[in-house]
Amino acid sequence: MKDKVVIITGGSSGIGKALASEFGSKGSKILITGRKQEALNSTVNELKGKGIDIIGFQSDVSKAEDNEAMAAEAIRQFGKIDILINNAGITMRAPFEEVDLEVVKKVMDINFNGVLYATKSCLSSIIENKGSVIGISSIAGYRGLPGRTGYSSSKFALNGFLEVLRTELLYKGVHVLTACPGFTTSNIRKSSLTKDGSLQGDSPRDEGKMMSAEECARRIYKATVKRKKILIMTTQGIFTVWMNKFFPGLMDKMVFNVMAKEENSPFKKP
Repeated sequence: MKDKVVIITGGSSGIGKALASEFGSKGSKILITGRKQEALNSTVNELKGKGIDIIGFQSDVSKAEDNEAMAAEAIRQFGKIDILINNAGITMRAPFEEVDLEVVKKVMDINFNGVLYATKSCLSSIIENKGSVIGISSIAGYRGLPGRTGYSSSKFALNGFLEVLRTELLYKGVHVLTACPGFTTSNIRKSSLTKDGSLQGDSPRDEGKMMSAEECARRIYKATVKRKKILIMTTQGIFTVWMNKFFPGLMDKMVFNVMAKEENSPFKKP
């Protein structure tokens, strides 16, 4: 990965920041994006202090024109794009019968449409360099989670898009990776949207028992080097995907029970 140019959307915190550190420490040139300039500056300064060649670019991944400007800036600064990591994302928690559909739309605009815009803007350079397109998906893209209508729907859509892209580019030398972390320590649950679009605030899950963002980044880095197609992380994630394929009815009950145990869960067993 030395001297590879890597774009990471949503790179100022969580898994995105850990990926910037992981790829950057191996000699890659990094461009991270985010909506908040202050957070971008903080991350860039921190990683520059570690000797990483990195720049920040303020943008909203849900806007096509911002993604076009992002790709243009990477080429202006570094001359090419080798790897795009579609990491930017948000989540939500509310029963579908109660949620404002604008909340679902907002999640889809960032988690799915944002990937389309970013990939479209970067793809010609990636094809030219026989690089990689990586999507940070989720186990929720294989198994629908109650209360996460927008999130699961966006990740199912993402998985389908990446599969299409991988097949279309099969003979063009482009690597496409679908990376599916399980529950990972990040701020995504704290900034989760509620039924009316307000922020959830506190995480409803025990963050201390989750995979760290740094470990997640290390696994994604290794999968990129090996040009793997699909990476499903955690034993729980592998179990969930396998069980859901063969025993969907049983998994409905198991998943409901797990999600019902969350703090302040809107779901209760009768």
